[in-house]
Amino acid sequence: MILEASLILVLVFAVLLALGIPIAISIAVASLSTVLLVLPLDIAVFTSAQKMVASIDSFSLVAVPFFILSGIIMNNGGIATKLVDFSKLLAGRVPGSLAHTNVIGNGLFGSISSSAIAASTAIGGVMVPLQEKEGYDRKFATAVNIASAPAGMVIPPSTGFIIFSLISGGTSIAALFMGGYVIGILWALAIMVVSFIIAKKRNYPVVAKQANQNVKKIIIDAIPSILLIFIIIGGILTGVFTAIEASAICVVYSFLLAFVFYRTMTIKQLPQVMAQAVEMTGVIMLLIAASSLMSFAMAFTGIPAALSNLVLSISDNPIIILLVMNVILLLIGTVMDVAPAILIFTPIFMPIATSVGVDPVHFGIFFILNLCVGTITPPVGTGLFVGSSVGKVKIEKVLKPLLPFYAAIFILLLIVTYVPQISLFLPNLLGL
Repeated sequence: MILEASLILVLVFAVLLALGIPIAISIAVASLSTVLLVLPLDIAVFTSAQKMVASIDSFSLVAVPFFILSGIIMNNGGIATKLVDFSKLLAGRVPGSLAHTNVIGNGLFGSISSSAIAASTAIGGVMVPLQEKEGYDRKFATAVNIASAPAGMVIPPSTGFIIFSLISGGTSIAALFMGGYVIGILWALAIMVVSFIIAKKRNYPVVAKQANQNVKKIIIDAIPSILLIFIIIGGILTGVFTAIEASAICVVYSFLLAFVFYRTMTIKQLPQVMAQAVEMTGVIMLLIAASSLMSFAMAFTGIPAALSNLVLSISDNPIIILLVMNVILLLIGTVMDVAPAILIFTPIFMPIATSVGVDPVHFGIFFILNLCVGTITPPVGTGLFVGSSVGKVKIEKVLKPLLPFYAAIFILLLIVTYVPQISLFLPNLLGL
């Protein structure tokens, strides 16, 4: 039964994806096909519909559309250019300063928008041509943009951590956020170290002095955007508001920035922004509903328990088990977006991790880190394709420049996996 269910689930899902069917529909149809192994058609359809509706009937999910709306307002409000100018100040006059500017900009914008794709497009669209103009190799500039784009996805406010908290049974969002801060900053620093070494070797130019003349204006323009991150985290940590309430505050704050402070948007643009937010929210909610159905189908047919036993049968050594999990999660990240991957695979891998003594917060952080790395990893990582498109460089030509960055990221991934104190010291310090 378990083997048959696994084959049907995987084969139907793979065939539908290959035919170009949207991922949410592919997940739902594959899951329903699996449930039909053990239930008659009428009961299977009724139960599946019930599970899908129940999965999105959660107060915690209220935060998702608010964070999406906030990110869209920020993305359309010209925030990227202000963050690029501010990042140039932080990068200073060190070798590869424009590459460092790209990394810092991706981290800041990615955290605000909760999207690596948005960061790669908004920041990379500005920085890659600028680096080429200043004498940087375009393939190198594109590689820097691709490698650093997902860093912002683990810097709060991150919708990935919110979804993980819901699916994992209530892992502290505040603790995940604090751990994510550390990991996101380490990711950015790892890319900057590699960029520094390459830029020093190739003698790439630094930011021209005249570019930083109006320092006061650049700082004043950038601080309100950056302040959003600290307001949200500060409010959650001090108990002024919850993570869900923080999402609504994000919307109000970003609205005031774009429409009042910066005045880069007008009320006429609001219907379009709202339509984008509704569309993205609908897609994510459908993914959540479909993924919950897949989780039900797998649990009903005993697939998670069988997979857990398979992984644990490979070895009883936690080091080996975590390594196997990392490899599987990286592969999953290359073919599936972060949100549906969290929804589907958290119920499978979390029991395995806790059985070998892994803290839920630590697991959540390296679990999502794996999926984020997978988005820029061949053969089909979405971040890799988008970044190559933004940089106007063919994928096969950007892979070689990406190799040193991959090495740094994979080393960081292993360190985060096997040294839990890195993820947990800040949450523990704050008593979360």
